Amino acid sequence: MFINKSKDGLNNLCGKKIAALRTAEKLSQRELADKMQLVGIDIDKNAIQRIESGKRFVTDIEIVAFAKIFNTSINTLLL
Repeated sequence: MFINKSKDGLNNLCGKKIAALRTAEKLSQRELADKMQLVGIDIDKNAIQRIESGKRFVTDIEIVAFAKIFNTSINTLLL
């Protein structure tokens, strides 16, 4: 049976890294959601919170947008 979770039981691999990058840039979750909307991703503060806590899956399109916002590579977000 396939289990669609990381080894630590989270629904994504990048949430902790996104939280760290957001904190390092002194952005609130709402400010990050606003930046995502500026690049065309319809997401709100609650979705950012769920991504960071590992409760929500992250789409490939969202990962590309996060990488663009944080000026980093997709690999950096996933590893």
